[in-house]
Order: sequence, then C-alpha cells, then structure tokens
Amino acid sequence: MAEQIPAAPRLHPVLAGAVVLVTGAGRGMGAIYARRAVEGGARAVSLWDVDADAAQRVAVSLERPGVELEVRRVDLADRDAVKAAAHEVLERFGGVDVLVNNAGIVRGAPFWEHDPEHDIEMTLRVNTLAPMWLTRAVLPSMMEDLSRPKRILNIASAAGTLANPNMSVYAASKWALIGWSDSLRLELSRGGHGHVAVTTFCPSYVSTGMFAGARGPLLTPIMTPESAAAAAWGGMLRGAPLILRPWTVKLAMALRGLLPVRWWDAVAGKVFRVYSSMDHFTGRTEKAPAR
Repeated sequence: MAEQIPAAPRLHPVLAGAVVLVTGAGRGMGAIYARRAVEGGARAVSLWDVDADAAQRVAVSLERPGVELEVRRVDLADRDAVKAAAHEVLERFGGVDVLVNNAGIVRGAPFWEHDPEHDIEMTLRVNTLAPMWLTRAVLPSMMEDLSRPKRILNIASAAGTLANPNMSVYAASKWALIGWSDSLRLELSRGGHGHVAVTTFCPSYVSTGMFAGARGPLLTPIMTPESAAAAAWGGMLRGAPLILRPWTVKLAMALRGLLPVRWWDAVAGKVFRVYSSMDHFTGRTEKAPAR
C-alpha cells in the first residue's frame, strides 16, 4: 500500500495570505498575536513598538519562508508618526487585512497624583487616540477591498467596564475605547461593510508585567498571556463583537447593572475585593507602551 501523505492544515480564510499589523508587538500579548498571524498563514506582518529592539527580536524568532516581517518603531502618542507609518505600510503591502490595536500603558495611582501631561494625556493618547488614528488611516482601504474578510481587534480591558480605585485615567481610556470600538462595529454593519468585523476584547488582569503587583478579585485568576491572547484571537477570527474574560467580568457587569450603586460598592469592595485589587500595583520597571 502506498504511503499516504498527510494533508496540509487548512488555513483560516481571515489569515491565509493576509497582511497583519500589530501594535505593541515587542512583548507580551502583542508578540503572541504576531506569532499567531505567522502560524495562521499571513503573508506579511508589521510589528509596531516604541521599543524597536524588542520588536526586532520577536521578528527574528518568527522568520520563516514565505512570510515578510517588518519592524517599525512608532511612538503611538504622536499622531503624525502614526499617520506616516500607516501610510508606509499601505504603500508597501497594498493594504491591511487584520489590524490589532494592542499597545497600552497604565498608571496606577490616585487621580490627583497623575501628571497632566506624562500620565493623563499620554495614557489617553496611547490607549484611546492611537487606535482611532491608526484605524482611521487604514480603514478606507479595508472597506474598499471586498476580496477577503477584514478584521479589527481592539484590546480594551475589564477596567473599561467597572470603576476601580487607582485606575481612574486608565479606566477612562479603556471605557472610551470600548464605546468607540463597538460603535465602529455598528457603523460598519449599517454602512454595508460587513466584511470588516470589529472585535473588542476586555480581559481582567494578565500576567504580562504590565499589571505587576495587582491582585485578581475573588474568583478572578490572573490570566496568562497565552490564554488571554487565545480568547481574543479566536473571537477576532469569528468576528465576535465582544469578548470578556474571565467569566467573572461578565458577572460583575451584570451585578453592577442590577444593584444600587452603594450596594454594588459594598459587594465589589468587601466581597469580591475589586476595589483593593490595585493597592499593591507596581507595574513594569521599564517604560514601554506595550501590553
């Protein structure tokens, strides 16, 4: 009997031959998204990070025949830099098929300790405005190209669904991101651009180092970057509108909607210990706007 050659794995139609752009690709979940893009059959992956050396190390680890990898050092807080880099990507690859707005920064402290420029404005620029600027730059070509499905994955946070002490500015930035992301999804659907699906991912704490020192609330484990990225990536491929992880994030949202504010404060603070989860936050020792 002739030896049977196993069939090649079937590639997902969203990823096969796709051009994928990932921000904050130099570490953590961003690096995982870049790896998943390569493994899924993308023809090109653009890795953006303010730390070009870190992104370059990721790119080297992902090198394989048939995949074009490029590294771009982009300061996402600089609108002109984002616009220029996006234009160069479009010129080089002809378009973007999958956009992953992953990069983010956090400052854990009472609001009055935030510096207006370096903390408040910078957080909003990187976490909220940069995804809008970048999406605005590449979206027209995504809408025009009907030849294949397109995807936008916006990495928000459970902090954007519930108030939490010592996270005021970060929570505000993610609240805004969630509202924008889901509104964009609806606009694309109503506008007849159903081939462009938008997914918003809202995880609780992830052990990337970004939230070092934070403690997960009751029944809410600190997720690994792999498990969090797997949930986000799978939801993006399906075109799911909203992904909440772990399950307690959805429970907390439901309870917050049902209970009077003071009752919820008591439950969140004394039972689930949400309000004390950032009491021992330290964050990364180095400054790098990447999730």
